[in-house]
Amino acid sequence: MDETTLEGALLEGPLAGLDAGDQAVFLERLRPVVDDLGRLVGRLYPDAESGELVEALVRAAARRFAERPGTLRLLDDERLGKPDWFQRPSMVGYSAYVDRFAGDIPGVIDRIPYLLELGVTYLHLMPFMLAREGENDGGYAVADYLKVDPRFGSDEDFDRLSTALRESGISLCVDVVVNHTADTHEWARRALAGDPAFQSYFRMFPDRDLPDRHEAHLREIFPDTDPGSFTWRPEIERWVWTTFHEYQWDLDYSNPVVLVEMSGVLLDLANRGADVLRIDAPAFLWKELGTMCENLDGAHQVLQVWRILTELACPGVLLLAEAIVPIEDTMRYFGSGDAAGRESQLAYHHFFMVLLWSALAEQNARLLTAALRRAGPIPPGSAWCTYVRSHDDIGWAITPEDAGTVGLDDHLHREFLSDFYTGSYPTSFARGEVFQFNPETLDRRVSGTTASLAGLEQGLDAGDETAVDLAFARMRLLYALVAAHGGIPLVWSGDELALCNDPADPRVDEDSRWIHRPFLDPGDIADRLDPATAAGRMFSVLSEVMAARARSPELHAQVATVPDWSGNDAVFCLVRSGQVGRLVVLANVTASDQTVDAGRLHELGLADGALDRLTGRHRSGDVDLAPYEVVWLVPEATAGRGDLLQH
Repeated sequence: MDETTLEGALLEGPLAGLDAGDQAVFLERLRPVVDDLGRLVGRLYPDAESGELVEALVRAAARRFAERPGTLRLLDDERLGKPDWFQRPSMVGYSAYVDRFAGDIPGVIDRIPYLLELGVTYLHLMPFMLAREGENDGGYAVADYLKVDPRFGSDEDFDRLSTALRESGISLCVDVVVNHTADTHEWARRALAGDPAFQSYFRMFPDRDLPDRHEAHLREIFPDTDPGSFTWRPEIERWVWTTFHEYQWDLDYSNPVVLVEMSGVLLDLANRGADVLRIDAPAFLWKELGTMCENLDGAHQVLQVWRILTELACPGVLLLAEAIVPIEDTMRYFGSGDAAGRESQLAYHHFFMVLLWSALAEQNARLLTAALRRAGPIPPGSAWCTYVRSHDDIGWAITPEDAGTVGLDDHLHREFLSDFYTGSYPTSFARGEVFQFNPETLDRRVSGTTASLAGLEQGLDAGDETAVDLAFARMRLLYALVAAHGGIPLVWSGDELALCNDPADPRVDEDSRWIHRPFLDPGDIADRLDPATAAGRMFSVLSEVMAARARSPELHAQVATVPDWSGNDAVFCLVRSGQVGRLVVLANVTASDQTVDAGRLHELGLADGALDRLTGRHRSGDVDLAPYEVVWLVPEATAGRGDLLQH
């Protein structure tokens, strides 16, 4: 189908009910990208009729464009006029489970003022759509992508939530579990009933031939609880591909119908008021025999299709790639080569998180600096999501190349980090738990809240005030660094109140990650106002850090982020420099006093004294840093500069 014929079909079809102006808007967005969409479809499905598939995808986008509420259309226009809206230093994220944060969705609405106190402008709520009953991987086994789980509220509550957040200046991030559905999803139920059309939505095999050939190259995600990547379903006498859990069935994107269906899901959620679509596990979307079936070109091409479709129907909406993979693979999710900047606008900086914890355990910044320098820049219209921890475990993603830059053995260093953060290393301050020990590789991932991993739990149990003070200093350091790196810093729910591990959940014995997913007790929330409590102390620390971030134009995501050498291996240095000015971050990652000499500061562009944006304190000469102290230094000459990028 040529472009003129396609436009005619749209005007007679999904765009027919719109006025001429709105019709023209959609067609003007379509013309520059229709050829790109055709090329992507041709690469993904060389044996399919690409014209028909392009028309199906464009029709899906046109229908959602026509259905998009007026308030969201206006927001799209506003964001198109300010394309850096998500890159500004005023962006501060918060991630939470609905029930553990506030009970239900109406409770989340009631706690919007609490989020605003912390400076939050971006809220990621963990999956709250209908999940499989019983085991459901914390909601990631989705039984219905578009129906709210009754445990959390109603569909109307979702609509009220998105409206209330938008009116409060908070963007809503919603999970879209694109790799798999629950085995109770309608598509899976119809497949189990023997419908061949729906069986083709999933990867199914009548015998072990292909599964065995695939598994020769696949890695196990949950070796303790769900070894292997295929599950036998006797009802249909088929092996089903199940990368994660046996009740999560991998979708088959080599079937173009699946791409069209899931594209509709994304666009429908955007029309419900989601500002950010968190694309869960995109690395696994595409499968090819003889490969690990991770990070393949097909997965990236699917994401590029979704980027085009969202920009057609809802251009104010962002894609966030949840790709917890080696850094060189992670960066590809922003788009690479001819597609640079044409994939996800956001991605998680898992690597930075791992390196921060490594630096605290080593009390040395060499690996953090050297490995981060290897990462390099990202496309201008993109941003990292930086974080100290998440709902998930911490896997020590230190590669031989990373470790080798500073003379370390990667395997031994991962062993050391696992020992340290589970508390078995002699000098450890941490109280973490092992998650998914792999007896073949000996890798052990770690679970734990920031407070417990940073030493607060140990210090409180021992009644050691010095240990408690050091733990708070570590937590401040971690959050000051993720806030300064560039992108959107994310606070995991409970960290702002210094909550420690909670072993009370009965699921902890089988899945240690539940230990760091605490409920926010109303008493702890009330304690945020009392500086004598741990909750009050930490809430004050985080509020001050995020307020300092909001008034620092140098922390805009488009400003270059360059790790540099401080001249002292115990002090991490990060330079943010661009047209809006220069900011130098110095962080003492040890429990001892450290100094960065005046000569090195002169070389870093701080020759005539500096102001610490975090504290308002003026610095000159050598900079002395207390244990775990962090400073954000700007030259005195630019210290009074307002946030030019907020206007």
